[in-house]
Amino acid sequence: MIYRLLALNIDGTLLQSNGKIHKSTKEAIEYVQQKGIYVTLVTSRSFPSAKKVAKALKITTPLITHQGAFIASSIDKPIFVQKINEEITYDTIRFLEAFPCQIRLVHEQFSLANKQKLNNQLLAKTVFTSGDPVFYSQQFVTSLSAYLHDQPMTPPKIEVYFENKRDLNDAVQAFGTMFTEIDVIQLDSLRLDIVPAGVSKLTGLSYIGNQLEIKKSEMVYIGDGLDDIPLIEAVGLGVSMWNADFEVKRASDWVTRSKNEHGVAYMVKEHFRKQQPIEFLRKMKIIKN
Repeated sequence: MIYRLLALNIDGTLLQSNGKIHKSTKEAIEYVQQKGIYVTLVTSRSFPSAKKVAKALKITTPLITHQGAFIASSIDKPIFVQKINEEITYDTIRFLEAFPCQIRLVHEQFSLANKQKLNNQLLAKTVFTSGDPVFYSQQFVTSLSAYLHDQPMTPPKIEVYFENKRDLNDAVQAFGTMFTEIDVIQLDSLRLDIVPAGVSKLTGLSYIGNQLEIKKSEMVYIGDGLDDIPLIEAVGLGVSMWNADFEVKRASDWVTRSKNEHGVAYMVKEHFRKQQPIEFLRKMKIIKN
């Protein structure tokens, strides 16, 4: 099979535990781009944060960010945007404030969060360490619902970090009966992303594929999270990281090395060295476009 697009998750996939991209990963991404293969990022991160990673990897293809709710190459010229409307945002926040949880409204240009103190110290350390660049404003308020009452907001995504699993499960069950305008995506046992109905990483990747006239069977996806499973199952070659959960590995066609063992670089060089450059394949009329 000839693959024409490589899509990558960021956290747990491209980045090592220290939050950095290894030199071998940068070289591998450059190698595959030189073969004429499109490379994009598919992430739950905000656009400015993803753009910082894309810049380091010299990726110019539109990025799929905010779980697929914001797709763009530049922040001022998005090619796809879908947001949660003001009323649903307010009602969602009012409901979530009944739980001991950290809530973060993630706009493409800033974030707004409550000042909830998390007792889980490990969780507290990870809540706001998503690598957002310093120019991405992060504001904290005592009451999100009070703030939104005076200053309504339409975010592409809401992040929720719970103290315990039972509260998360109760919230997921309640959301299933309360709202049809939003979808809930579970990232792990304590973390939810809330997005506009119909939005997901997979719909975002499908959108990019349609724009570039690339079928899902011509795509490779590398990820590690539960929210990566639909993409891993849908594309031509679905790859999971060794550090991924068992469910993710089970869904994949290939399990590569871990994020700290340069798993992306290993997979890319191992597989794509066998594929001729896209321009050569066109010249030989093996592919048409």
